[in-house]
Amino acid sequence: VVEAGVLPEERADALYHYYDGGGVEIDGPSLLVRKSVNEKVSVSASYYVDSISSASIDVVTTASKYSEERTQWGAGVDYLHEDTTMSLGFSSSDENDYQADTLNFAISQDVFNGLTTVTLGYGSGSDDVSKRGDTDFSGEIDRHAYRVGLTQVLTRNLLMSLNYEAIADEGYLNNPYRQVRYVDAGQASGYGWQGEIYPNTRASNAVAIRARWHLPYRAALSGGYRFFTDDWGIDGHTLELGYVQPWRDRWMIDVRYRYYSQNSADFFSDLFPYADAQNYLARDKELSKFQSHGPHLGVSYTWLDRAGDRPLRSTVNLVFDHYS
Repeated sequence: VVEAGVLPEERADALYHYYDGGGVEIDGPSLLVRKSVNEKVSVSASYYVDSISSASIDVVTTASKYSEERTQWGAGVDYLHEDTTMSLGFSSSDENDYQADTLNFAISQDVFNGLTTVTLGYGSGSDDVSKRGDTDFSGEIDRHAYRVGLTQVLTRNLLMSLNYEAIADEGYLNNPYRQVRYVDAGQASGYGWQGEIYPNTRASNAVAIRARWHLPYRAALSGGYRFFTDDWGIDGHTLELGYVQPWRDRWMIDVRYRYYSQNSADFFSDLFPYADAQNYLARDKELSKFQSHGPHLGVSYTWLDRAGDRPLRSTVNLVFDHYS
């Protein structure tokens, strides 16, 4: 029997998120609604808010503490034709000094009775960058992402996927507020400040392999590795391990651990020898050499699970992540 593809399930999600770290606090609500129009079409809409307050080390050393709000909305549609699913999505993000619009398209094809799924995708983004207090400043960014993925059912208990993504960014790619340090004997501190200077292009490539293994007592193990590289000199490695365990009839416990490591960009330095020491200058910690460890704990409780002609399932979820 040939199995046809299926649309994403109908759902309505309400989320509150909170982040605190590195002198930055971010919190806000998020809403997502997905509804099937018929057996072939599903539509979705989302809304997301970030309230940001920052007194990070970059802000403390070169600027005053700030607060701002970012809002994002999105809409999407999925169309199913036999074993082929086509997805189109658009999102728009807005804050007082940054506007971003993103369009994504993907097509997935199930083959070999649904045991293999091949996915092709393309994403295009257009960002407008401005700067508070400087009406003459204006920057633009064009982004293009190309994706290909393969998902394979290897056994009745083992599922694996392989994904590749190539990204090309062009435009004003640095932060207009961030500064770099350079040695300056004329200053009491021994160093002076000047604005960051980045290349106006960036080409990135990433490949990821992931697996999920269903255990005989309803639990599941998961694991994945991702390699990232770009023409700024950064190579990044991500390793993630996870375990999901149902408990009784209504509880689900999700435990994961994530490790990330990268080297620094070619033009990164915490302290340059003098002003304009090279063509490109960066002091952003995201471009430095660093390692990140992150345990994850998620708990889900199903408080309504109704079967029948009008099935309905409702859950309450709490997720905690810690990054070091």
